[in-house]
Formats: sequence, C-alpha cells, structure tokens
Amino acid sequence: MSSRDLHQAPGRSRVTRISGPWFGLIITLSAAALLFSMFLAISFGAKEMTLGTVWTAVVHYNPAVTTHQIIHELRLPRVLGAAVMGAAFAVAGALMQGVTRNPLADSGILGINAGATLMVALSFAFFPNMPYSMLVVMSFMGAAFSALSIFLLSSTSAGGLTPLKLTISGAVVAALLHSLSSGIAIYYELSQDLAFWYAGGVAGVRWSHLKLLIPIIIIAIIGVLALSRSISLISLGDEVAANLGVKTKRVRLLGMIGALVLAGVSVSAVGSIGFVGLVIPHISRKLVGVDYRYIIPVSALLGAVLLVFADLGARMVNPPRELAIGAMVALVGAPFFLYLAYKEKRSL
Repeated sequence: MSSRDLHQAPGRSRVTRISGPWFGLIITLSAAALLFSMFLAISFGAKEMTLGTVWTAVVHYNPAVTTHQIIHELRLPRVLGAAVMGAAFAVAGALMQGVTRNPLADSGILGINAGATLMVALSFAFFPNMPYSMLVVMSFMGAAFSALSIFLLSSTSAGGLTPLKLTISGAVVAALLHSLSSGIAIYYELSQDLAFWYAGGVAGVRWSHLKLLIPIIIIAIIGVLALSRSISLISLGDEVAANLGVKTKRVRLLGMIGALVLAGVSVSAVGSIGFVGLVIPHISRKLVGVDYRYIIPVSALLGAVLLVFADLGARMVNPPRELAIGAMVALVGAPFFLYLAYKEKRSL
C-alpha cells in the first residue's frame, strides 16, 4: 500500500507516509508512557506506598506481607484490567471508524455498549448465579444485537446508510437500551448492582477475570491486525477498495465482529465506558497517518494509557472516595466529540 493510495481517512485528513524509525519511536514512547502510568497507578491509592515497596511486591512477591497482598491481589489486576480494557475499547473504536467511514464512531456513542449493558442487566435479573464466562458471552450477544439494530435502522431509511444516520441511529438505540436497562434495574431492585456497569470502573477486576479476557482480547487484536491493510483501503471508499481487490463486505463483517468482541467483553468487565474509542484513534491518525497497520497498535497502547490515567485520576480527586472512571474519560471525550461533530458539519 503506497502513500498515494492512502490519501484520505475518516475526518478527511491528508496522509503522509511515515518512516519505520518514526513508527518505532511512537511505539516506544507509548509503551514507556504505559509502563510509567501503570507504575504510578499501582503506587497511589487509599494506602500510599513507596516506589521501592511496589517494585519489591511486583518482582519478589511475599504473600506474608500485607502491602504485597494489597498490590498483588487488588491493585495489579485493577491496573492491568484498565490497561487491557482501554486497549480493547480504543481498537474497537478504530475498527468502527474504519469500516463505517464514520469519524464519530465509538462503541459507546453508537450504542454497542448499551446493548452489552442491557444483557448484563437481564443476566442479573433472571440468572443471578450465572458464571462470569457466560456473562461475557451474554455481553457480546447484547453488543451484537445493538449493532444489528443500529445498522438496520440506518440502512433502511431514505438515502441509505450514511455516517450521520449511523450516529443518530446509535444515539436513539443507546437511549432506548439504557432506558430498558434502568427499568429492569428498578423493577428487580438491581440499581446498586448495576451502578458499576452504568458508570464504569475497574475496581472489581480480579485475576480470574483477566485470565479469561486477556486471551480473547489478544486474539481479537491479532485477528483485526490481519485485516488492517484492507480496512485502510475501505476507509478510502468502497470503489477504491474493490478496484484494489478488497472484498469489502467480508472485511466489514469481520471488522465489526472484531469490534463487537472487543467492546462486548470489555463492558462485561469494566462497564459501559465511552469516548475511549472515539478520542484515541484520532490521536493515533495524527501521529502515524491512516494506515491501520500502524493505527491499531498505537491505538491499543494509547487507549491503555488513557484508561489507566483515568482510573488513577478517579481515585486521587477525592480520596478515599472514588469517582466513576467513565466520568473522568467523558471530561475529555465529550468536548472532543462536540469538536469533531462541528468539524464534520462544516465539511458537509
């Protein structure tokens, strides 16, 4: 794929061909920022610990030491969960923006997170003892149902599927599904149990969750990386992609399945956190252009950094109480969404 081929992306930005050293530098700096953010997040909390204590607990864990237990059983899975789910949400958003050619696409904005949350609410109401592995499956099914509803609603209206109609349909479906989730929570007295999924948070992530979710997310990201060249071409338009031999319908389907898996399993662990998949892919494009072979890995790292810092901020604003991590991300994401919406309106 040449820089001449990749000349436009969601948001209509021009592409410059990036060099291997520049991409390597971006990856290195992003990985360093992730490690730094994780180390800070593990160090600070209700009980402050020295950096030496944190390092010793990570490298030479001693279950007899209380501080080591706090770090290993509570903070490490929490921080690792924030990093993994942040990467998943960011890659899901990048995929949706690429295959739909909609710069406003995000699993939260398009209502996919709302579908996953609805299935969590139904599971709590009718199957309270459901094992976590089945909750992940139900969450994915909810995300898939929501996505199908949005695409059907958008594509059957006059004029066919457009980015604007997709965004409006997503907002409508999200409002409906959130209302249903709230009704179920009130009727079955689940409001307190579901508050976590509405606001989003990583405090409940445990090693048992990560053992199930991390392999799924890694496999999904590797799978969509195999589609990255085709998604880059689709982002230029169906005609261009088809002329270059891309089977657009198949790539779109596989790309959306990847996004649904990433978003669905993440909601089952940390709740409905929006805007990560909106903000991070745009930042990634500014750094590395619109080639999805670069966007996906950079988005994964930056998404992880964002959610780890958001969780740290949620814990540090008013200790020992915690703010909702979704609210922290929204402080950045909501203004960014309004800026993109205004930019898109001016370009029409």
